[in-house]
Amino acid sequence: MALLLNEEQSMLRDSARAFLRDNAPVAQLRQLRDSQDPAGFAGPTWSAFAELGFAGVAVPEAHGGTGLGAVEIGVLMEQIGRHLSALPFLSSGVVAARLLQLAGSPEQQAQWLPRLARGEAIATLAVDEGPKHRPQAIALRADAHAGGWKLSGTKTFVPDGHVASLLLVAARAGDGVAIFAVPREAAGVQVQRTVMADAHNAAQVLLLDVALPAEARLPGDGATALQQSLDFGRAAVAAELLGIADEVFERTLDYLKQRKQFGKLIGEFQALQHRAATLFVDIELARAALAKALHALDSAPKQAAEAVAIAKAKCGSAATLAVQESVQMHGGMGMTDQLDFGLFMKRARVLQELYGDSGYHMDRLARLRRY
Repeated sequence: MALLLNEEQSMLRDSARAFLRDNAPVAQLRQLRDSQDPAGFAGPTWSAFAELGFAGVAVPEAHGGTGLGAVEIGVLMEQIGRHLSALPFLSSGVVAARLLQLAGSPEQQAQWLPRLARGEAIATLAVDEGPKHRPQAIALRADAHAGGWKLSGTKTFVPDGHVASLLLVAARAGDGVAIFAVPREAAGVQVQRTVMADAHNAAQVLLLDVALPAEARLPGDGATALQQSLDFGRAAVAAELLGIADEVFERTLDYLKQRKQFGKLIGEFQALQHRAATLFVDIELARAALAKALHALDSAPKQAAEAVAIAKAKCGSAATLAVQESVQMHGGMGMTDQLDFGLFMKRARVLQELYGDSGYHMDRLARLRRY
């Protein structure tokens, strides 16, 4: 397993970093938050992101994407985390695109994947139904009706659900789980935007006897496809968390080298050096765990669950420590909205919960290992 990026991956990282720094920095997130933007992301930025091929990284070349893998997804997500870029890439370009590839029919793939790659449409997975991530507890029903299906139930915290053209709804069909392609404008679909604490967006989706044709059901194995696409999403979230940790750590180190107290740089104080060293080690452990998970998804996605669980748990705890230490080492002003650390802290907290927090994944790892 290569722990270092190759030349092409390094070029992708540098290109994404430059684009997001210039077009989707933290300042843009502030502007979207303060203006209460109805979409929650900048449309022109998303279009430019797609024109550079970033939105289609996980889409096969046959459908207009670049056909790259989990490592490249991680490269992009780290840079998104560094800049707190508000873009629907995770929900649409990673999770939904992967789910369509795994379970969608050729017709569904041809209809949606090229549009996702071009950024012309946004798709998202609607899976959770309560306050915590519990994909094994799906209760929303899909019943056979008039040669098709009827869906009834509620989904919560659907990423970018308020702007999605396509909702990929996980439902209980008989004794198993099935995935349904539900157009946003279908009769009986009600979407309520939820502005999250991190100034990003999710939605509550209510399905009131939504009638769908038979071909709306994705024909692949719904349960297997759901878990694999969620694992891609979890690894992508872990990469964003690592990007957050890297960014706040670098900013904190710069501050320790500039701020003086009692006539000395505070970075010379041994107590702060110890805390910085501990944080550095924690971030590097998270980086190694993420690298293993991303490579596992590329080489053997069906066997990657353990590595993904470790990476999501470790990156979540490392990012939490990083944002907490950044605030502490900056003193009182670290708590102010003038600095960006509060925004990083809020985003890290939301990402901890998204697709399962550290506790969920430690429990998942224990179950996978039959403890």
